[in-house]
Amino acid sequence: MPEEEIIEAQKQVIGILFEVVKRFQANSDLDDEYFRLLANEQDGGRLGEILKERKENAGIIGRLLEQLET
Repeated sequence: MPEEEIIEAQKQVIGILFEVVKRFQANSDLDDEYFRLLANEQDGGRLGEILKERKENAGIIGRLLEQLET
């Protein structure tokens, strides 16, 4: 494999890993907000939104990790 292809592959892996970390951090932030709302017995529809966002992030993380397998 030529050096240029290796460098490009490394860039892609780094980009994917960056996005995975970003999504995990987003889910962590959503968890914090979710538990804060529960503790304060607040909702306003936000709890459902948080769960939906977490599920979307988890799906994206799964697809990104699948890309690393190839």
